[in-house]
Amino acid sequence: MRISALLKDFKVLTVFSIVLIGLLSFKTGDKTIVVSKDGKGNFTTVQQAIDAVENGSASETKIIIKAGVYKEKITIPETRGAIFMEGENPENTVITYDDFASKKNQEGKEIGTTGSSTIFIYSNDFTAKNITFENSSGKIGQAVAVLTTGDRIVFDNCRFLGNQDTLYLKGAQDLADKSKPSRNYFKDCYIEGTTDYIFGAGTAVFENCTVYSKEGASYVTAASTPQGQAFGFVFIHSKIIGNATQNSVYLGRPWRPFAKTVYINCEMNATIRPEGWHNWSKPDAEKTTFYGEFNSKGTGANASKRVSWSHQLTREEQKKYTADSILKGSDHWNIRKTLQ
Repeated sequence: MRISALLKDFKVLTVFSIVLIGLLSFKTGDKTIVVSKDGKGNFTTVQQAIDAVENGSASETKIIIKAGVYKEKITIPETRGAIFMEGENPENTVITYDDFASKKNQEGKEIGTTGSSTIFIYSNDFTAKNITFENSSGKIGQAVAVLTTGDRIVFDNCRFLGNQDTLYLKGAQDLADKSKPSRNYFKDCYIEGTTDYIFGAGTAVFENCTVYSKEGASYVTAASTPQGQAFGFVFIHSKIIGNATQNSVYLGRPWRPFAKTVYINCEMNATIRPEGWHNWSKPDAEKTTFYGEFNSKGTGANASKRVSWSHQLTREEQKKYTADSILKGSDHWNIRKTLQ
């Protein structure tokens, strides 16, 4: 009997050990994690998969997200290792939540613009592909879909859905050290919104993207580029369009006085106001911002009507506005390699 009991205890211990080793395996080495709402993957929520990624791992963790609508608020801590998150396609792999800035928390205080985000990306070396990120709260003021402060962030064939403040490239906005890099690259993406729907202090390149001003829209960008930072937001070969009222949308306004926003070879439809840019009722900002265009095309691209303090770049000046040169940085980040 005693031997039988010992064997039984040994079997229980062995099963427990196998389960424990299986769980620990998600915390080590190069791996792929599958998220599926039907329970056929490793996890049923995206946050569970994020929590399983090893802190500081040098090897990339791939998170495959099966088709479905994942209503959850996601945080990727600064300490997480490299992550490549891939959906099946942006139409049927959707991460959504419905927080908004004036919503009250448990203490009765407003969560604020920052707190409203559907996903917070604080880590470096994050890539997302074929996913929709949405704030579904509606037209209820500031409501962020994606917030980034990390560095070397890539979005490939993704959608960003919302209204006011859809995409918050926060960067070093609240840091004493404004030199901390926060580089973001958007390729073949769709971004929609109404007011300041691309904003923040980060450096970002939008290449071959569609930027869509919805009905009632007013401003596309509100950069808060730190003083001395070489680049803010740069749109390259993108479409700046929408269904907002004709001549109702500004290309940008300065959230902070050294805002930088440039459009290179972009198509602009009739939603764009002839003057192009707004000073946010800050006349002094006209001396410190840098707003520029090169070879804008379409009914919203009348260079002769732009405000006098904006810039029409020469062919020579526009040469530095390539994704590679803007995002390279002191670490020689190769975005093409990241996209492979």
